[in-house]
Amino acid sequence: MERRAPSLGQMLLSASAWITILFLALPLVIIVSTSFTASAFLQFPPAGFSLKWYAQFLGDRSYLDSLALSGWLAVSATATAVVLGVPVALVLTRAQFKGSRALAALFLSPLILPPIVIGAALLQFGTSTGIARTFWVLYVGHVVLVIPYIVRTTLASLAGFNNSLEEAAQDLGASAVSTFFLITLPLIKPGIIAGSLFAIIISWINVELSMFNTTASLMPIPVKLFNYIQYNVDPMIAAVSATTIYVAIIVVVALDRVIGIDRAATN
Repeated sequence: MERRAPSLGQMLLSASAWITILFLALPLVIIVSTSFTASAFLQFPPAGFSLKWYAQFLGDRSYLDSLALSGWLAVSATATAVVLGVPVALVLTRAQFKGSRALAALFLSPLILPPIVIGAALLQFGTSTGIARTFWVLYVGHVVLVIPYIVRTTLASLAGFNNSLEEAAQDLGASAVSTFFLITLPLIKPGIIAGSLFAIIISWINVELSMFNTTASLMPIPVKLFNYIQYNVDPMIAAVSATTIYVAIIVVVALDRVIGIDRAATN
């Protein structure tokens, strides 16, 4: 069977897609390649090949602590946001009550508030209550920061939800809890997964909110890098940045293996 030659429009669309992919991927390629340089200075293309900057980074206990703190913050804040955000989305979709718009605005408002304002407000609140610059203040701040992504994507999944499936399950004797876990949750899972991925990334890269609520021993990796580059500019920055890229890729691949992101999105 003879294949049809692509039209001019298809070729232009394909070319624009590849240009966009290269535009997005090129900074990552430059950071990763620079992290392997043997030079004492940041330069591209890299001079030689060396792992000494990774060795220096991994030999610094404070960086490993910052990586662990960022990972724990991102995972715990996202898990809490899922537990709080999914019921909120269900209530906003199904319950008709006075003040529902105000409730929706409350949970989605962090999307329009600059994180630096939330960080300053948390610092003031923590100072007045005597818990300023502790892990729990950081944790609450990251939950506030990421919960709109869970609520918004779950609301999108519920927009075309077929309620007759739940009614059929309950007619057959399923309890409300069983109906939620066996019918509702699998159907809205794509929205929850998409929101969780956004939430983990937003929490992982946040600087503005975190910088108001950190100490020397409680410092997420983005804030650690921000402070480091004020006084030092060397390839170790690229090594740390490249490591965060590796972590993000590993998380996405692991989620795809365990949950199946493509299959979930298709469903």
